[in-house]
Amino acid sequence: MINGYMKSIAIGMLMLAPATVHATTSVVYNNVPNGQSAFDATVAAAGGVLETQILGVTTSYTDFTISKPALNTYPEITGQLTDIAPDGTVRGPDGDSRPSGIKFTFAAPINAFGLNVGDWGTCCYPSSLYIAFDGGPAILVGMALSDEDVPRTNGAYSMFVGALDDSSTFTTAEFWGDGFGEALYAGGTIRYSAIDIGGLPPTVPEPSTWAMMTLGLGAVAAMVRRRRNSVATALA
Repeated sequence: MINGYMKSIAIGMLMLAPATVHATTSVVYNNVPNGQSAFDATVAAAGGVLETQILGVTTSYTDFTISKPALNTYPEITGQLTDIAPDGTVRGPDGDSRPSGIKFTFAAPINAFGLNVGDWGTCCYPSSLYIAFDGGPAILVGMALSDEDVPRTNGAYSMFVGALDDSSTFTTAEFWGDGFGEALYAGGTIRYSAIDIGGLPPTVPEPSTWAMMTLGLGAVAAMVRRRRNSVATALA
């Protein structure tokens, strides 16, 4: 029997895999320059017009408002970031850390959203990052079982994550993490767009996304093996 967290990670991996086949959801998980470039290219290929907003300390912008002010800075990231250190006890996409994240409310519908992340993946593993549109299911956009799993930028724990969903358009996007006990900052330069419905190309995910999927499935498999070995020892 897989424990609750590993079951949630398995579900998260399944959310990513079918999205690649059916091209309804795509995620970006990479260092700052490569992640932003990948997101921009995906938006363009899906018929969207890219919009960007560098965050300051205000919570209100022309195209959106945010639920918490961005009062921090971090190396290799342009713009201010919000402190959203995870709060809760239950990990996984259905855990209780979602309210500790940040919510963006847009004036016009979007279905592609990305932002910068700082100081994540330095401890408190396993640690995952999620995006959700309109309060819907959590989309796994990042996961670390050690600091080696973080796509750093020039040595700094700075990265970019994004999610695109061409099934519909939405007016809110939430971002949060579940690495309880660690720091987590989000914001920087926000990237967003309304891509064509059904517009995502049926391409395989970038290498870093495959690595994230493999990492999660490997963690599930390892847990199953340990449980089986424990049962076998108990019965011997």
